Formats: sequence, structure tokens, C-alpha cells
Amino acid sequence: MSVAQSLIRSARFRAEREPDWRRLEQIVTKTERRGLRSLSLDEAQALATLYRQAMASLSVAREISLDRALLAYLEALCARAYLAVYAPQRRLRGLFSHLLVYGIPGAARRLFPLILVGYLILTLGGVAGYLLFQDDPTWYNTLVPTSPDDPRGLNSSAAELRSVIYDGADSEGGELSAFAAFLFSHNTRIALLVFCLGIAVCVPSSLLTFYNGMAIGAFVALHESKGLLLDITAWLSIHGVTELSAIAIACGGGLHLGQAVLFPGELRRRDALRRNARDAVKLALLAALMLIAAALLEGFGRQLVQDIPARLTIGLSVGAFWIAWLTLCGRGEAP
Repeated sequence: MSVAQSLIRSARFRAEREPDWRRLEQIVTKTERRGLRSLSLDEAQALATLYRQAMASLSVAREISLDRALLAYLEALCARAYLAVYAPQRRLRGLFSHLLVYGIPGAARRLFPLILVGYLILTLGGVAGYLLFQDDPTWYNTLVPTSPDDPRGLNSSAAELRSVIYDGADSEGGELSAFAAFLFSHNTRIALLVFCLGIAVCVPSSLLTFYNGMAIGAFVALHESKGLLLDITAWLSIHGVTELSAIAIACGGGLHLGQAVLFPGELRRRDALRRNARDAVKLALLAALMLIAAALLEGFGRQLVQDIPARLTIGLSVGAFWIAWLTLCGRGEAP
């Protein structure tokens, strides 16, 4: 077939069907801007019918090798129509609420064994740090790096440590905001490292989680040696329940990625990582959300609440909230 005949054939093919394509394009454009609910009954029926016809036209156009411009137009139109017909019709708010109600709690329940492993690694690190301090207090300087002007150290008296625990009720809001921002930045870096390093066959992620546990254990042991165990427990409880849980959850997500590398099964490792990342990323989002809450609690609540029973109550209540959300939400079938 000559070039001229091909062009004539393409022009005739397009002329016979172009009104329907234009009609479909108008409906798809309206759907993209306002959603399916904006369509009338006639438009909704036309969308389904015209989409099938456009797909048939695209198939024919490929068979008879029409010009590339027409093929490109039909492929783009059919792709847009496909999304208008089959893509989830949720706005950003709907997607976010679906993630909070079904996505994150469901992923946390599915990966609960790995989250428990994260808690176990963190707890073992805490016990190790505590025992190392009891054996030799100088381990504190290795496990908990401090600046020269930090009032919490081996040479600090009980009164100095107590002043750090209870000072802050009269702090200005600007100072508390800056403190919260610093803590959020620091904790986020730790959680990201714990999560991302899990892909390296789980080892770096586990070691970093263990080290964080050791630092907490040595920190608690220092205050226990000065007779401030209850005070430091209450001081840490407001934000620590949330912050340490976020690190353990990030570790669980990292371990899930590491499993794909270690045990891909019949899949290629790339495909196994893609599969496991669906739930692992949700755990990372959960950890990020918890770290935001921990920064707010640490920067404001912990400094403004000075009573030991109140601090313990807040810490336990926040922990109960996380448990209730992750265990109870999204139990039914997701819409």
C-alpha cells in the first residue's frame, strides 16, 4: 500500500469514528475535573459504551497499521478513559482516611511478629546497657555521648539530675518549640536509618536498634544509681512509650524488607522487595506519625507536666491509644 493510500485510509477511519472519540474525550475531561458523581446517567452510560468502542478502534488501528499520530491519540484517550472507569474514585482525604483506618492497622497486624522482634531487640539492648553500666559506669560515656555542658553525666549529683527532670515548667513556648523540632529531627533520622538499613539482610537495622536500647539502658541506670529510678521512668514515659515503639516498628518494617532479600522464595529479589514494601512502607509511615506525636509530647507535655503520677498516666494512656488503634481499626473488609 502506498503512502497516499495509507493516509486516505487513516483519514476515512478517523472521520467515521472521530465524533464518538470527541464525545468520550469530553466526558473523560469532565470526570477528571469533577469526578464520576458529576456525570449524568446518560453520560455515565455513554462513558462505558464509548470506552469499549474506543478500545475496539485502537485494536483495529494497530492491526491495519494506521499512522502513528492517530495511534498515539487513541492510546492516550483509552488510557484516560480506563482510569476514569476503573481507577479508585477517592479524593486525597479519602485516601488518607482509608490509610489510617485500614492500611496502617492492617499492615501492623500482619507484621506483628516482626514488630515484636523489634521490641525484643530494643529490650535486650536496654538490659545490656543497664548491666554494662552496673559493671563499669564509664560505659555511660561510650553509650550515651554527651556534650561538655550537658548536666547529665557520671559526675552529676542527684540534685543536678533531678533539676533536669523537673525544670521546664516555666520555659517559654519558643524554647519548647525549638526543643520539639530538634527532637523530631533526631528521632526521624534514627527511625529512617533503622528502616532503610533493614534491606541489608536485616543486620545493620538490628544493630542500630540494639544500640539505641543500650543507650536507654545506660541512661536509666545512671539515674537509678542516684535514687531517681521512679522519677526518670515517669520523665521518659510521656514520650518514651511512643518514641521507642516507633523505633521498634521501624525495625520491624526494615526486617520485612530484609526478609525479601534473604528469602525471596520463587520470586526475583526485586519482585520480592516490591511485594514486601507494600506493608513495610506503611510501618514506616506509622513510625513517622508516632515520632511526630513523640516530639510534641516531649517538647511540650513532658516539660509542662511535673507530677509523677500524671506523667505515668499520660504515658500509659498514649500507649493504650496506639494499641487500641492498631488492634481494633479496620477489622472489617476494606471498602
